[in-house]
Amino acid sequence: MVTVTKQSVPAALDPRRWWALGALVASMLVLGFDMTILNVALPTMAGQLGASTGEQQWMADAYIVVFAALMLPAGLLGDRFGRRRMLMAGLGVFLAGSLVGSLAGDVTWVVVARAVMGVGAALVMPLSMSVLPSLFPPTERTKAVGIISAAAALGMPLGPIIGGWLLDHFWWGSVFLINIPMAAIGITACLFLLPETRDPASPKVDVVSTVFTAAGLGALIYAIIEAPTRGWGDPLVLALIAGAVLLLTALVRRERRSARPMLDMSLLTHRGFLLNSVAATLVMFVLSGLMFVLPPYLQAVLGNDAFGTGVRLLPMMGGLMVAARAAQPVVERFGARGVVSAGLVVLAFAAFLGSRTTVESGYGFTALWLSVAGLGFGFAIVPAMDGALGALPADRAGSGSGLLMTLRQVGGAIGIALLGSLLAGTFRDRLDVTGLPERAADTAGESVVAAHLVADRTGAADLLTSADTAYVHGMGLVLLVCGIASLVAALLAGAFLPNADTEHSDAADPDAGDSGVTGPDTTVPDATGTALGATGAVAALQDVAGPDMTDSDVTDSDVTDSDVTDPDMAPAPADGRQ
Repeated sequence: MVTVTKQSVPAALDPRRWWALGALVASMLVLGFDMTILNVALPTMAGQLGASTGEQQWMADAYIVVFAALMLPAGLLGDRFGRRRMLMAGLGVFLAGSLVGSLAGDVTWVVVARAVMGVGAALVMPLSMSVLPSLFPPTERTKAVGIISAAAALGMPLGPIIGGWLLDHFWWGSVFLINIPMAAIGITACLFLLPETRDPASPKVDVVSTVFTAAGLGALIYAIIEAPTRGWGDPLVLALIAGAVLLLTALVRRERRSARPMLDMSLLTHRGFLLNSVAATLVMFVLSGLMFVLPPYLQAVLGNDAFGTGVRLLPMMGGLMVAARAAQPVVERFGARGVVSAGLVVLAFAAFLGSRTTVESGYGFTALWLSVAGLGFGFAIVPAMDGALGALPADRAGSGSGLLMTLRQVGGAIGIALLGSLLAGTFRDRLDVTGLPERAADTAGESVVAAHLVADRTGAADLLTSADTAYVHGMGLVLLVCGIASLVAALLAGAFLPNADTEHSDAADPDAGDSGVTGPDTTVPDATGTALGATGAVAALQDVAGPDMTDSDVTDSDVTDSDVTDPDMAPAPADGRQ
């Protein structure tokens, strides 16, 4: 076994490295379109499984909560026990979860399947990026990161289209079944093409902190989802909120006392990192909530099939891609603070415009504000991500990227829970079930899809009209909240966000080179912004292949060695150490 320093460059570049990259691309692509496929599938699943809005929230959030809680410890497991081994294990777990989901017969098993898939995704995402330094020299690494990020970016618009086509031709379980061959290809490719790398000096996994994170987030999400049904004053809801506060407080206290914390809370004392992280987290909050409430509107209210629903989400994806590509030149011209603030203002405008949607508005109006929303998302997320990581010292880029990714995942989970609960409560209060039997009325109040099914069975045309009106009203309130939150964030960003021209100076400082794997040519801020453009930004937004992960598991300043155990692809020793 040869031990090399982090700055080592492979002496003889093996042509298999690009085939190995193909294995990683397959791994990331399956994660890239999984979430958007589910969003399109939820209305169909709700109708066939009889899922309420709260149960649909759990189908989406089970994945995100587990993913957010396990992502950092999963990366550490790869460092200690072998990144290829744990990457293959993650793909295997994701495959198993997809198989369970495709065979599920009720909501509970779908939620279980999504949670299992979250475990697999937590292993796949950080490790797919952290193996790149052992495969590529600095001159090729940015290109490799761009390719793998593009795979995830490609999944964002492909997800709704593929999911819609599958639902129109097969049963709803096919949206899970499509993952199985992709994951199997990834496992096979990893086995034969990827070298094994590890870092035995990495910190141990903090099991207690992991449990605190999962239990605290789970309790908080459960309370938010159950509150519209039980009431915010319900003893169970209050107990869950209190338990979440205690668990998350204990997590913060434990991490602050740790010599090598899994979540470095002290990074939040950096104003640039804190404010940019808040902006990026808010974007995830709004995007996740929006992607949850839109498909039922397009499918149930406007009457589109699943494939048509997926296609009609593309204007937002298009706006996002355009803004992500244009963001970096605009930042260079006007500064990050102005662009982040402007992006959030555009997002707020789109949300306020969308809140004026009525049942008679039609898709043309929806496509308009979706396109504007995509532009706002793109112009806000790129400089916010770049500024958050650029505000940190180079020797803390890894821990900073891990904390940022966790915050974004938490924002997405809370967005689905909170905005979904607001929609569910409003829909139930506004729905007119006069004349319906009690059981039918309760069923109709669960979701707009359920109300349509009840109306079809009973022939109640008034219920159909009431359901559409109630849902559009609830969606309008959700968009109004999104607009207010975006506007407040824009004002805070404009007032307090740093706009220093030297935000990349730490990452580019040659003296800081020993603290990062990638070196000055592949620093995280550069990969997030200038080097990757649209692909890096979209991937970062979807949290499946953000380039900030390049360092998250391999740049801890206390770690100096990485073991390369594949004899064919092992780099030559840089300094003769064994």
